[in-house]
Amino acid sequence: MKLFSSGVFFVALSLSTVAQDTENPWPILKPATDKTPLPNAKPLTLDGDISLKLAQGCDRFLDAQIDAAAKNRPKPSRENLVKLLGLNRDQRAKNGLLEVYSVQTAQRAIADDLEVYHVRWLAFGDVHGDGLLLVPKGKANPIVADVIAIPDAGETPEDIAGLGKSGNPFALEMALSGCRVLVPTAINREENSYKMTNREWLHRPSFILGRTLIGYELHKIFSGIDCLKSTQGEAPRKVGVIGRGEGGLLALYAGALDERIDTTCVAGYFGERERLWDEPAEHTVFGLVRDFGDAEIASLIAPRTLIIGNVAGPDFVFRPDEKGNPENVTDKYTPKKGKPGKFQIHNPVAEFGRIQNRENAKITTEPAAEFAKALIKTPRPIPADFAFHKIYPDPEGHDLIAERHAVQVAEIVRHNQIALVNSAAERETYFKDLKTGSNEEFEKTIEPYREKFRTEVIGDFGLDRLPFNARSRKYEEGPKTISYEIVLDVFDDVIAYGILTVPKDFDLTSGEKRPVVVCQHGLEGSPQDVIGEPKYKAYKAFATRLAERGFITFAPQNNYKYFDLFRIQQFKAQSIGKTLFSIIVPSHQQMTDWLTEQPFVDGDRIAFYGLSYGGKSAMRIPPLVDNYCLSICSADFNEWVWKNAATDARSLRYSYANKGEYEIFEWNLGGTFNYAEMAYLIAPRPFMVERGHFDGVAPDEKVGHEFGKVRRLYNAKLGIGDRCEIEWFVGPHSINADGTYKFLHKHLNWPEPK
Repeated sequence: MKLFSSGVFFVALSLSTVAQDTENPWPILKPATDKTPLPNAKPLTLDGDISLKLAQGCDRFLDAQIDAAAKNRPKPSRENLVKLLGLNRDQRAKNGLLEVYSVQTAQRAIADDLEVYHVRWLAFGDVHGDGLLLVPKGKANPIVADVIAIPDAGETPEDIAGLGKSGNPFALEMALSGCRVLVPTAINREENSYKMTNREWLHRPSFILGRTLIGYELHKIFSGIDCLKSTQGEAPRKVGVIGRGEGGLLALYAGALDERIDTTCVAGYFGERERLWDEPAEHTVFGLVRDFGDAEIASLIAPRTLIIGNVAGPDFVFRPDEKGNPENVTDKYTPKKGKPGKFQIHNPVAEFGRIQNRENAKITTEPAAEFAKALIKTPRPIPADFAFHKIYPDPEGHDLIAERHAVQVAEIVRHNQIALVNSAAERETYFKDLKTGSNEEFEKTIEPYREKFRTEVIGDFGLDRLPFNARSRKYEEGPKTISYEIVLDVFDDVIAYGILTVPKDFDLTSGEKRPVVVCQHGLEGSPQDVIGEPKYKAYKAFATRLAERGFITFAPQNNYKYFDLFRIQQFKAQSIGKTLFSIIVPSHQQMTDWLTEQPFVDGDRIAFYGLSYGGKSAMRIPPLVDNYCLSICSADFNEWVWKNAATDARSLRYSYANKGEYEIFEWNLGGTFNYAEMAYLIAPRPFMVERGHFDGVAPDEKVGHEFGKVRRLYNAKLGIGDRCEIEWFVGPHSINADGTYKFLHKHLNWPEPK
């Protein structure tokens, strides 16, 4: 890593005060009259919207990486699957007790040979499983097996127990064949007031806290098996798990992970998983497609019995377009909406053929019947004249099904908020090996954390970058500046694009080397936004204004533009254990490597300065690109884990948990890197926060709380407090162009204009 040099290096230069246009506060920039390229660069001939071409190229790149990952999966292991699902983050309850509800609501229905009870059981923390227990009645109808029957998220336990609307009461069928059947409630996928499904609402905070909704529901299934096992007596019975749709997903994972399950039936789910990114948000498992297809998960069930239902899954699409597919738009923003996605099955027969050790596996169009035969040998169909003698109605004024579901949602919300509170202690434990007794000790012990951040949090493709193949053309001229468009190659299909701005009175061939400030736009932004009139209110044309002060500036295009197009790319990347920044980071490495080779650039003085999503970039790119000698985070620094996971009423004003940026959630930052810890990765290089009191990113107290940890490291522990600053100003979500400019002049050793 390049260490920041505290030595003074000034270049004598006569600079006048930057003139302001009396009518327009932004610099007046005009298209260049010629398209002359920079020295040592080819002419740039690329037409159209280069930013869009960049985004589309990233999309093709990710598709190719998904295909490659799926062909090179490692040997499947239960331990890895447990970790990916976050099942290792919470301790499962061990009491093994089913609780029957009060007298008024305990019994839901009675038939000649069957009783149905409303039950719950402790699963983990203070979270319960809740649903129905179907029990064969009488000595003439002994229990022959225990079954967990899991409904789809569009069904209730009553539906599959023959008490509701479903035409597929497979839980009732198993109970009438002599099985004791526990039917857990699945979190439904109804749209809530935040314009997302209930399942996505619970997934978002869980994910950043290192958990998954799938994992939570598996805990309920496993603890339900504990309860059934604890009451089997001295003659243990076989245990089966069967599920349809969302329940089929859970049955597959449960069968793979719990060897107490003798027979597993997966209906309406099994198939190729390479398009995980196109499914509902809560199906997202970080790195799943890299390590597991459904066949690899199924292989963990062998040699136990597996029944795969080659049947249709739920007909569910969230945010459909006019063709019934999930939206994928580039020209509009849909605020406060969840991720577009659909429940889908791809090539179940082909995926079944990839299962290793298939001697006890079967694919069939009659999964429930085959499951029953495999588990109990002599199943009995539901008699044509079957009817419950008594179905107990809900008490007056109560909807037990709705109330039960609301409690299930509330318990997971509460558990996530407790996990959020505990996450600070988790991060302290995670960083227990960091030593700060001296700068040398710090730099040695921080490096392994940078590598973890690179590989486990951001994600690293490990690919060699292409030659620069730099193309450029003169773009615009102002009273004091000239700018050039630059395009570089990074990977196959991936380009880097940006605008380089230089002082007009600076001779690029003189041999003088100037410092560079990389000026990063925010969400839905472009390089053009930071140089002139577009979005001046937020950016203050800071790339041009800094060039007028004598710096060279470079404004890159980062791939967080075009609405759903880039957001879906986050899910593509996450499916193979990567993120959007897995492409953005090497793009910045390529850009800064190219800059260091230019004869007019001082490669030891390249700074990063980003606003909003560019501030988010300031916390993630400089830790991993050592060409950056300092980083400035503007209008973004805050208690980031809280901002993603908090769901209390006051926090929702700031939290992403209920907002439209559905791609923002990153796996397990709660247990690894909040913004303070990311800033540790920037140290000992200078670091600054620019913060407006009226910025809606977060309240001041959250910003100050998180920054205090950074200040303590720089000042109290490393003794380099002069390298760490925060500027509070009375203003909104914008560049302030005051303290940060002084910071740049100081640490880039460049004289301020008089």
